[in-house]
Amino acid sequence: MSSLTEILILHGLLPIEQLDALSAGDTADESAVRALVASGVITELQFARARAEQTKLPFVELIEYPVDRLALSKVPAAMCHRDEVLPIGFEGNRLVVAMVDPGNVFALDDVREAARMRVNPVVVERGDLLAAIARFHRADEELTVLTNTLEEELVEDEDALFADAESAQDAAPIVRFVNLLVSQAIQDKASDIHIEPAERSLRVRYRIDGVLHEMQSAPKNIQNGVISRIKIMSDIDIAERRKPQDGRMSVTHDGRQIDLRVAMLPTVWGEKVVLRILDNATGTMSMTDLNMLEANLTAYRTAYSKPNGMILVTGPTGSGKSTTLYTTLNDVSTPQINVITVEDPVEYRMVGINQVQVNRKAGLTFATALRSILRSDPDVVLLGEIRDQETAKIAIEASLTGHLVLSTLHTNDAPSAMTRLVEMGMEPFLVGSALDCVVAQRLARRLCDRCKVADTRDLAELARLEFCTAGDVDPPVFYQPGGCPACSNTGYRGRVAVHEVMTVTDEIERLTVSHASSAEIGAVARAQGMVTLREDGWAKVRLGLTSIDEVLRVVA
Repeated sequence: MSSLTEILILHGLLPIEQLDALSAGDTADESAVRALVASGVITELQFARARAEQTKLPFVELIEYPVDRLALSKVPAAMCHRDEVLPIGFEGNRLVVAMVDPGNVFALDDVREAARMRVNPVVVERGDLLAAIARFHRADEELTVLTNTLEEELVEDEDALFADAESAQDAAPIVRFVNLLVSQAIQDKASDIHIEPAERSLRVRYRIDGVLHEMQSAPKNIQNGVISRIKIMSDIDIAERRKPQDGRMSVTHDGRQIDLRVAMLPTVWGEKVVLRILDNATGTMSMTDLNMLEANLTAYRTAYSKPNGMILVTGPTGSGKSTTLYTTLNDVSTPQINVITVEDPVEYRMVGINQVQVNRKAGLTFATALRSILRSDPDVVLLGEIRDQETAKIAIEASLTGHLVLSTLHTNDAPSAMTRLVEMGMEPFLVGSALDCVVAQRLARRLCDRCKVADTRDLAELARLEFCTAGDVDPPVFYQPGGCPACSNTGYRGRVAVHEVMTVTDEIERLTVSHASSAEIGAVARAQGMVTLREDGWAKVRLGLTSIDEVLRVVA
């Protein structure tokens, strides 16, 4: 039987020298090929096809496969998650089982024992398999059953609810309900969970790819128990219900730790809870993952490669500002420099970086922390957000005295950052001298590569949107969402950032000093080559990354 490496070389996916570099034996061969997948030399799909050829078993694309619901019921969901298997159909009196590794005899034995049937394994891509397991074995059904159970019990005794919420037993209904809400949100790749009290119910919504989706409605009588359970997990004062509170919690999902930022907000019907899911994978992203256009990336890299100066990332809440800053830190951080951050809260924990958590109760604000860390010999300072005059003043002074300062600001576009800092009370000449680069950004939903279809808008509409000119004979090919099982029929999978990168030139600095408006600064920046948010969006549309409607949704 040919080795995996030999098959990949035969198909021209690896240079023949790779064969000599490997040790003999199946285990060494498999480990080597997995390392090649991890390093991006070959894809998971190529690996799966090579394994199917090696084992002489069929290769199946699960996205297109008509999965038999009766077959699914033959094997428990927990076993599918644990062994990474999924029954997908029948061949005669045998059960067809999708697997990544058909050589896993223990998994095959488990399936055979559970289904009481003989098994025919087929090979699938690992990403497809995990997505299919998540799709077919969602927590929705269990959530519905649990909600009905809680509703039938009609718990009126608040003390009983609190006892349930404080229980350390995973079997307690309230505990299971909260755990399922969180695990389902992580599985669906949601960025936020909104738990919202209404007059007669408790509504749960997930923000997936920037859009809120209603997922669950629970009986009103479990509201206090659910909120109390979240407070206990987040180390928040359980007795305080009259003022906003913030906290943090961690859960384990599929063997990895996920942090969640928790915000409590009193409303007329009770406390609204928003849990922001913080995936630590952001800390390992590279600059190319940000999908910046070449010109924008070059301008931005030039700015953060300098030893001093200030870089601001602007945009509304949830526009990916923190992701951009952490990715930048990941690029600049080396053992030779001292990187210190001041954040509220610390969203992603990064190795080799000194991260300071703001603690207002102890008097540790952005301003006081910034004063202290400037005495700790930093080379690079990341400031979570510039919120007031005092913080802005210290950050600007730090950038003018030999430090590279990275921070965020809430403005609609890049030129507005100059006028916003002046409006905060900063001297215009200091703003112009300190600021090197401003990045404004938004997040648009990314088109699903499996189902996107060509957009057929007429030329007049495209010209009105300034996507192309009325005189264009052949408008560029671009796409709109289709809909398939891989993207839950939305036509979108994931998100892509739209950027506006403004380098602060001498002319822009002079305009700032003369108290010019953001419109005047923007006109000069565009004349000097700045690509606006909408123009960058149109470029991403032409690249097939997103759609016209999506750019119009996120960019004015």
